[in-house]
Amino acid sequence: MNVKIEASWQNILADEFEKEYFLDLTNFVKKAYLHKVIYPKPANLFAAFNLCPFDKVKVVILGQDPYHGQGQATGLSFSVPETVGIPPSLKNIFKEIQNDIGQSNLKNGDLSHWAEQGVLLLNSTLTVEAHKAGSHKGKGWEEFTDSVISKLSDQKENLVFLLWGNYAKQKGSHIDRNKHLVLESSHPSPLSAHTGWFGNHHFSQTNNYLKKHNLVPIEW
Repeated sequence: MNVKIEASWQNILADEFEKEYFLDLTNFVKKAYLHKVIYPKPANLFAAFNLCPFDKVKVVILGQDPYHGQGQATGLSFSVPETVGIPPSLKNIFKEIQNDIGQSNLKNGDLSHWAEQGVLLLNSTLTVEAHKAGSHKGKGWEEFTDSVISKLSDQKENLVFLLWGNYAKQKGSHIDRNKHLVLESSHPSPLSAHTGWFGNHHFSQTNNYLKKHNLVPIEW
């Protein structure tokens, strides 16, 4: 199946694109785009992969599904366009960066600068119907992103996986923790941020681990 995705990911995921579940998922998504308002735009569906090739991945931040409000979803987990107001969870991410390392290089909610440095901003579900959170859950995306995580875990070494919230933690079963650093905490959402998000020091821990393995740290 011809999926428009960055070349290294096309090679890594070629077998996945031919599986029956992915063909069913593709049909579902195509019909959804035709008849409903779906986010992100089709051109941004694989933005996380296109901005962060397989061989460049150093860190994986796992979200749940795309933002379901108009103009918010970019195909990158937690990220919004620079012209859009910063959502509450992302505000709390920025607060923790400030508390953890004393500064942030971001002036708005566009996290593409992270992706270009090797941070795979991966949502578990890559599409969502407008104003209906979780509406594309159970359609096949979870199986696809499980495979992405497994391939990263199996074929690379010394990655950092940041799992925020119970949903993300469940995906952690696909990670070899002998080869990679897995950091877990509560979700940065205002509903849970005060139960373990603030003070998790994930950003400094990530950079310390990367430097320990002779990798360039992330400019958060």
